[in-house]
Amino acid sequence: MADSQTENPRQNVTFASNGDQAHGYLATPPAGTGPGVIVVQEWWGLDDHIVDICDRLAAEGFTVLAPDLFGGRTTHDSDEAGAMMGALPVEHAARDLSGAVGYLLAHEAVSSSTVGAVGFCMGGGFALLLAAQQGDKVSAVVPFYGVGQGVPDEFRGLKAAVQGHYAEQDAFYPVDDARALEQQIRDDAGVDVQFFYYPAGHAFHNDKDRLGTYDAESAALAWSRTVDFLRARVS
Repeated sequence: MADSQTENPRQNVTFASNGDQAHGYLATPPAGTGPGVIVVQEWWGLDDHIVDICDRLAAEGFTVLAPDLFGGRTTHDSDEAGAMMGALPVEHAARDLSGAVGYLLAHEAVSSSTVGAVGFCMGGGFALLLAAQQGDKVSAVVPFYGVGQGVPDEFRGLKAAVQGHYAEQDAFYPVDDARALEQQIRDDAGVDVQFFYYPAGHAFHNDKDRLGTYDAESAALAWSRTVDFLRARVS
C-alpha cells in the first residue's frame, strides 16, 4: 500500500445509467491519466477487497472504475451474499455497467479509446456480459472464476480478447464447465481466448480469504498475467 504522499487519487463518483444514476469507486494513476479499466465486484459487494483491486490497478497506471451494483450494500456472510446476487436483475447490472463504459471513455483521466473489464466470481460473469454487449468499446476482458446469472448464453457480440483465470478445484464452478466456456467463447466470437487454470479453489485471488481458498502463489501469477494483458490490449 502506498504511503500518504504517493497514494493514488481516489473518489466515489456518480454517473449516468440509461436515464438513471449509478455510483462507483474511481481510482486514477499517479501520472494522472491512463487506459480505462472497469472492475466488477464479487457477490460480497463493492467492499474493501474490490477497492484494493482498483487501487492496485491504478498504481499500475490504469484509470479504474468499480460500479456499485448493490447500491451500497456489502456483506461478509456467504448466504446473504448469495441472496444479494440472486436478487440482482441482470438488466439492471448491465445498464449500470454500460453507463460505466460511457463514463470512463468520456473521462479526462482516461487515455484509451477502449476499456478493459476485470471481474471476480459474479463479476467475472458480468464482465463477460459487458464485453458481449458493448462490442468494440471493450478491447480486453478478464474473468476470474466467473459464475452467476451474469454469464451470457452466447458471445457473438464480443469483440474483446479474453484472458480467463479459473480454478481446478472450484466447488462453485467445475473446471470442466470452465473449459467448455472457453471453447464456446472461441467458437461464438472468434476472438483471441486464453484461459489459465490454477491448482486452487474458487476465489483463490481474494486475499481477504472469506471462503478459505486464497492461494497466494496462484493469485500473484494471475495478477501479473492480468496486468500484462491489459497493458497490451487496452489502448
